[in-house]
Amino acid sequence: MSEVETRAGAATAGPAATTPRIATDGLTKRYEGATVVDTLSVEVAAGEVFGLLGPNGAGKTTTILMLLGLTEPSAGTVRVCGFDPTRQALAVRRRVGYLPDDVGFYSTLTGRQNLGFTARLNRLNGETAQRRIDELLTRVGLLEAADSRVATYSKGMRQRLGIADVLIKDPEVVVLDEPTAGIDPRGTVEVLELVEDLAAEGVTVLLASHLLQQVQQTCHRIGIFVGGGMVASGTVDELAAELGTGRIELEVGVAGGDPQAVLGDMATVTAVEPDPAGGPGRWRVTARRDDRAAIAGRLAEAGLGLTHLRRRGDDLDDVYLRYFSAETDSAETDSGQTDDADTQRR
Repeated sequence: MSEVETRAGAATAGPAATTPRIATDGLTKRYEGATVVDTLSVEVAAGEVFGLLGPNGAGKTTTILMLLGLTEPSAGTVRVCGFDPTRQALAVRRRVGYLPDDVGFYSTLTGRQNLGFTARLNRLNGETAQRRIDELLTRVGLLEAADSRVATYSKGMRQRLGIADVLIKDPEVVVLDEPTAGIDPRGTVEVLELVEDLAAEGVTVLLASHLLQQVQQTCHRIGIFVGGGMVASGTVDELAAELGTGRIELEVGVAGGDPQAVLGDMATVTAVEPDPAGGPGRWRVTARRDDRAAIAGRLAEAGLGLTHLRRRGDDLDDVYLRYFSAETDSAETDSGQTDDADTQRR
């Protein structure tokens, strides 16, 4: 059985499959009285890509540092691969690979030499180390540049070398902090494909980013960070539903006819209107529930071609902006209440 098959099997069978690779409960970090991470509780499973999404300063990097045992929590608990990073830091670091947002290498050494240095730190030597290094250089597409000095590498090449460096120890968990920052579109695609491959092999990936499209494309679940707290977590569909207003709006594209007569008499549909912003053949359908399958079926029966069907608010940028606005409005309301109370006391 290959290494990939062995790891994939381990991720789906036995007790390890039900034990989270990352688990926090009430995790909190304060600096000089300011709360940077506020009572974070989350679990991430084997083979899952979990996105930490939020603006710079939201607490993502501080959370990562606590997971790695590089800073101690002010309150709460954290376990990574079953270990406490604060008290069992070496056990955690043997199982976790970390790629910071600004990865550093010895620029006068080649890519291969840098990986060799990391291999020795992880007690890999001789033919075993060289075989592992060649496998990883091939995997990240750097075999041809392996013997060039890192000083000649582009930003994207350095990021891919960083992923190879992280994988030297064959980790159970990979933590990536803004892994595509400063990379061109082609390099970004390559990095995200590597992330998907790792998850398919049973590796848990924690990806911190402020880039919504990349998080939506790659992550199985997302945690939205605002002001040091995780205000929501789940799939994009789950987050959209959580912010639901009691009605569903669908964007519908139709070729060859008017869908109003076809959809207007459906019990769940309350309105069918042209969508000027969408252009010719685009309609906005308001419904009591998400009935996309039934709507598609109705249009097909009527001989109308369905060219587009999307639920409004299902894009991560919509969801994120709505959560961010809700938290901002809440903070302003709380601030206003405090000011009024202070005024009354005075």
